[in-house]
Amino acid sequence: MSRRALVRRPGPRLADGLLTHLERRPVDVDLALRQWEGYVAALAAEGWEVIEVEPADQCPDAVFVEDTCVVLGDLAVVSRPGADERKPETVAAERALREAGYRVAHIEAPGTLDGGDVLKHVTPDGATVWVGLGGRTNASGLDQLRGHLEPLGAAVVGVPVTKVLHLKSAVTALPDGTVVGYEPLVDDPGAWDSFLPVPEEPGSHVVVLDDQTVLMASSAPETIALYRQRGLRVVDVDISEFEKLEGCVTCLSVRLRG
Repeated sequence: MSRRALVRRPGPRLADGLLTHLERRPVDVDLALRQWEGYVAALAAEGWEVIEVEPADQCPDAVFVEDTCVVLGDLAVVSRPGADERKPETVAAERALREAGYRVAHIEAPGTLDGGDVLKHVTPDGATVWVGLGGRTNASGLDQLRGHLEPLGAAVVGVPVTKVLHLKSAVTALPDGTVVGYEPLVDDPGAWDSFLPVPEEPGSHVVVLDDQTVLMASSAPETIALYRQRGLRVVDVDISEFEKLEGCVTCLSVRLRG
């Protein structure tokens, strides 16, 4: 199975990124670039082919490329971001997805959908796709995504999001499908059959690299230890400057498998 990841280099206006739930703090743009390069290097070291999407330097949040699309099977659904300032980010991402060989569909007005609101767990029997509602994604966006993904065998389920920017700011899933989250920021832990609370907010965010390996932020050492106790191999990276902008490890790439 090929493993590719779309990434997008942070631009000069990164420090002006939108904030919803955090107070603004100074962002070191030069350090952020070095951290992004470390993130990209970690993906490459784990055998992922990294594809760099053309920069969108006029958009401060463009580095958070995950929000531009949702990919399942051979289909890429190009999002319609909930923040108007972010809508131009999808153009180059769509071009990269087409060049990567994907069929493309779109979320259309009045729907809004950010890729960071979409959590997928794919098994040989199909996929479950949870979609966060309450922030950047609305009911029309959810309904349109369901229409695109159900023909591919996916069950698409809406869940509330009120305490964080995106669903994947609150929860992600381990390779075995266990959903992990920092409970004070999760609206409804009972939405998942298997939910594991973690001791640190950044520990909620993992990128599944393979069946035994996750990528996560180094700012959650207790959670790193917890995952290792569960038998997982953990690759940790420092993304402190992106965390100041409500970013996490999932936001910084779109993982493509095929």
